[in-house]
Amino acid sequence: MFRRFQRSPLPAEEATTPKPNIVVIGGSYVGGSVVDQLASSLHRTHNIVLIEKNSHIQHIASLCLSPCKRCSRFSRTEPLFLSQTAFHASPPGSTSVIHAIAEKILPGKVILDNGQSISYEYLKAVETQRFRDLQQSIAKASHITSHRGRRVWYPNCDGYQRLCVSRRRITVIHSRPNLMSRFHPKLHEIVMEKFKAAGIETILGQRVTIPEEGFPNNGSEFAIALADGTEVKTELAIVCIGAVPLSAPLLALSPSSVDPQTKYVKVKPTLQIADSNYPNVFAIGDVADTGAHKAARPGGMQARIASNNIEMLIKGKDLDLQTYYPDAPGIGLSLGFHSKVRFRNPSTPDGEPSWRQALKPFKTKGNMDAGCRKVWDRRAPGVKDYDL
Repeated sequence: MFRRFQRSPLPAEEATTPKPNIVVIGGSYVGGSVVDQLASSLHRTHNIVLIEKNSHIQHIASLCLSPCKRCSRFSRTEPLFLSQTAFHASPPGSTSVIHAIAEKILPGKVILDNGQSISYEYLKAVETQRFRDLQQSIAKASHITSHRGRRVWYPNCDGYQRLCVSRRRITVIHSRPNLMSRFHPKLHEIVMEKFKAAGIETILGQRVTIPEEGFPNNGSEFAIALADGTEVKTELAIVCIGAVPLSAPLLALSPSSVDPQTKYVKVKPTLQIADSNYPNVFAIGDVADTGAHKAARPGGMQARIASNNIEMLIKGKDLDLQTYYPDAPGIGLSLGFHSKVRFRNPSTPDGEPSWRQALKPFKTKGNMDAGCRKVWDRRAPGVKDYDL
């Protein structure tokens, strides 16, 4: 939990001397954590500037919930968008937010899509729909098909089946033989058992042919073509293909630091980019090739290490930099609205995974927000009027 800080008056010379910027590109959960950590320790000597195109964090784990009649009282989405216009846990005046897109990263400055140029002494790249239309489409469709199921879709699949008055037909199509293929096959077995109990159909080992114009999703029935020539009839197709790393701005600064195949940013164990000419540029989270799986927990650890290393460099302690090495992938996966599993891969190739399943009692509105109120407490302590 982030603490609220009181800022003491600055010395006269410190208050009048312009402070250099530490620029953070990308306001995800990890990016917000970076801003808070840097601001708490470096607000006296540096300005912390966040560049983020969106005005709010989208709490995507719960944005697709509640499109049916029985759960309509939970369909308000206002609390699921967390404002990025202020960092309440940071010292007053220590942070600023620029809503724009970083187009180019150059030595000492970032060029934005609005033509503005932002100078920096240190830089950290954190980055990697319109949801209301999706909610309304889900509410109307009697057959929903998900292509390449991702972790944020699994709880919704089971939840829609159990909470809707008229049970929908739900099909998950995945190109690999196992779901959650980055993890030990045991997690696939756990998810498949849950799908079977909920009546969710699965088609594994099949690729979907996606039309250039996309799927119609206009409420009428249409066919999804599979690689083997068969078809699946549906009324709504949700394509859950992984996001492309947003590393293009770094190409102007250091093309060699971006993998030409994966587009991930190559980093050192210190989370500095691989190009030694730019020790003041860091990359973490979804955009960085750290060897870790893309999730909040490893991203949070990377945020702490990179923030510490920036502080050490500012203090001239180049030899005291921390290093990041990923541990075995783990996940807290919701299995519908009523249960979840905490799963961790084995630490050795021949080891066994560990997991623990638990029930999530469905008693209050708060249990339907996928932890959104906890995020509000962390991002904006004391703010409770988030319902519009």
